[in-house]
Amino acid sequence: MAEHVENSDPKGESLMEKIYDKFHGDDSSLSSESDTETKKPVVKSEVEAEPETLKNKVWRLFGREKTVHKVFGGGKPADVFLWRNKKISGTVLGGATAIWVLFELLEYHLLTLICHILIITLAVLFLWSNATTFINKKPPHIPEVYLPEGPILQVASALRIEINRAVDLLREIASGRELKKFLAVIAGLWILSIVGSWCNFLTLFYISFVLLHTIPVLYEKYEDKVDPLAEKAMHEIKKQYAVFDAKVLSKIPRGPLKDKKKD
Repeated sequence: MAEHVENSDPKGESLMEKIYDKFHGDDSSLSSESDTETKKPVVKSEVEAEPETLKNKVWRLFGREKTVHKVFGGGKPADVFLWRNKKISGTVLGGATAIWVLFELLEYHLLTLICHILIITLAVLFLWSNATTFINKKPPHIPEVYLPEGPILQVASALRIEINRAVDLLREIASGRELKKFLAVIAGLWILSIVGSWCNFLTLFYISFVLLHTIPVLYEKYEDKVDPLAEKAMHEIKKQYAVFDAKVLSKIPRGPLKDKKKD
């Protein structure tokens, strides 16, 4: 009898161990599944976060965060400057080139050109309108042309805002508070005066117009190669400016600071 009891105990223990292992195995599988489920979003978020950090680390020219197309406004002018429509961009650039050749190379004067165009246009329309009575045809339809008030007011308002900003900037520089801006404006005006001595205003305007139609589209195409070179150049300029500031600019007496003005 005792032997039977002793033999039955191992069976009971083995049965309890199987039940325990079964529940323990289910718990471990559930915990492993929960661990994998918790790990998957972390890995995914880490993978998604890596490109964002890389994008944030990319240095762009002038510290811009927008695309070149959005920097130019993202509208039709941007499409023209970036050659989104090659026919329109080519027509605009060809028209500007024709005007420059006409006035600069052929030495045609603006007032003379306008008068000659008006003379020819009025003469053709006048003769055509009178000739229709003899040939029994309808007279030419001359559309009514008028300038809308809205766009002109918008342009005038935009020019007024920009002129006020320029006047405020010049006033702030003249007061002796912004040394960096003072040096930048002086350097820019000096370079502009040198360029102005080489060519007249029309040629300078044409060169600027051509550069607007070439440099942005080339930069947009090769920006991944240009930005690293520009970054190195900017670091070198900042180093040289820091040396110049420590040796020269810091020793120049300055006007009243902005903080004192606010107080």
